[in-house]
Amino acid sequence: MTALTLKPAAAAGQRADAIVVGVAKGAKGPVVAPGAEIVDEAFGGKLAAVLETLGASGGEGETTKLPVTSGLKAPVVLAVGLGAVPEDSDGGAKSAAYGPDQLRRAAGAAARALTGTKKAVVALPAEDAEAAEAIAEGIALGSYSFDAYKGSGKKDGGKDAKDAKGPLGEAAVLVAKPRDKAFKAAIERATAVAAEVNRSRDLINTPPNDLTPEAFAAVASAAAKEHGIKVQVLDEKALTKGGYGGILGVGAGSAAGPRLVKLSYTHSKAKKHLAYVGKGITYDSGGISLKPAGHNETMKCDMSGAAAVFAAVVAAARLGLEVNVTGWLALAENMPSGSATRPGDVLRMYSGKTVEVLNTDAEGRLVLADALWKASEDKPDAIVDVATLTGAMVLALGKRTFGVMANDDAFRTSIHEIAEEVGEPSWPMPLPADLKKGMESPTADIANMGERMGGGLVAGLFLQEFVGEGITWAHLDIAGPAFNEGGPFGYTPKGGTGSAVRTLVRLAERTASGDLG
Repeated sequence: MTALTLKPAAAAGQRADAIVVGVAKGAKGPVVAPGAEIVDEAFGGKLAAVLETLGASGGEGETTKLPVTSGLKAPVVLAVGLGAVPEDSDGGAKSAAYGPDQLRRAAGAAARALTGTKKAVVALPAEDAEAAEAIAEGIALGSYSFDAYKGSGKKDGGKDAKDAKGPLGEAAVLVAKPRDKAFKAAIERATAVAAEVNRSRDLINTPPNDLTPEAFAAVASAAAKEHGIKVQVLDEKALTKGGYGGILGVGAGSAAGPRLVKLSYTHSKAKKHLAYVGKGITYDSGGISLKPAGHNETMKCDMSGAAAVFAAVVAAARLGLEVNVTGWLALAENMPSGSATRPGDVLRMYSGKTVEVLNTDAEGRLVLADALWKASEDKPDAIVDVATLTGAMVLALGKRTFGVMANDDAFRTSIHEIAEEVGEPSWPMPLPADLKKGMESPTADIANMGERMGGGLVAGLFLQEFVGEGITWAHLDIAGPAFNEGGPFGYTPKGGTGSAVRTLVRLAERTASGDLG
């Protein structure tokens, strides 16, 4: 990951391979953002005019490179668009008016544009620690690349790798007071959180032949040991003995056996306990209800929820948060075979409830149901599950927004606000009681399918049946934003995105500080 440091604002003139400045979209053309004063001087106070001549407008994510002839020790200036300029009474740009995610996205776009660059100085508006953190996080997330499988059989991205350029090597974020404790803490947090988001991205991008449930459990165990997190792994034998019919039923068709992993981060001063539950289908063929052509190619990403939970627990440990966080990774591979669960089969879940399986491609709710009931036994203050659960949620909210459902309106609102705060678009969704009727089964206690319309809400209602009584619970359906099949944008790469990690981390921080009841 890109090495991040803090430097005084005057360091804009220091030696580097490139210097990054911000430019906003003004009413009469591009406006140079605060932080770029030294660079503007090097261009005779005409940096905005030069950029406009080159076609730059200051639009969000736009990048323009300019050669430097004199006045700076960096040979290249990269101007990155911040979007609409915030105006004061004099019509100028105010540094503090740029929002954190506006800065985060710009920094990410700059980092991507500087792929292969060894060292950059970043002179974006960083008036306070919050802004500096956003910039640093954007750089670290935007610099992400996954090249473990590129090159001549090398897994280390060596000299023969096709993507030989590599990410941005080092970035110095320019601030007014680099030695200030608040700025230092901001950079440390940005580094830790971004590293865990990128860890989740690596897992999501790993081919399913290498990331089986057993392999995922091994990765989680190794990280847990490194960061002082207690870990427990239930294999097929333990799952059978414990009666985890949902996880076993989904994994029955695969030669790679399922796992349930428990990660426990505790703090001696913690007053609250959060449980995070992640769907970890390491590959989803749909099972006997096989997915149609064109829908299988990216199904390695169906473990994105478990990756997010895993990363969030590790981040909580790295940050030393005064809250207990337990992560549950429900891991299985959903494959068709002679031993696979069939439509019409009935599974007895860990809770004791029976479920008639009408569609084996509605498997995520089955593994989550077992994990939710198990998590409920610890009586946490709140449970949040994260899953790439339904295509219906993508139809409802698109590819960049996840849905939030909950059994408590205030908790749902809090998670929505937290997600928006950290730059993860979300939308609160209802749990209409009338949709429960569609899941009635003549054979079992409940069916795993209901009405087709409102399918994402039906899935949420199913999960709610497996949450312990009196426990506050929320469900995040990240099916849309978890995997980006289009081109990269802002700090979001192509492929695994790490969706929901930052929301879970901020929820843990807010809980630790007592901001959540």
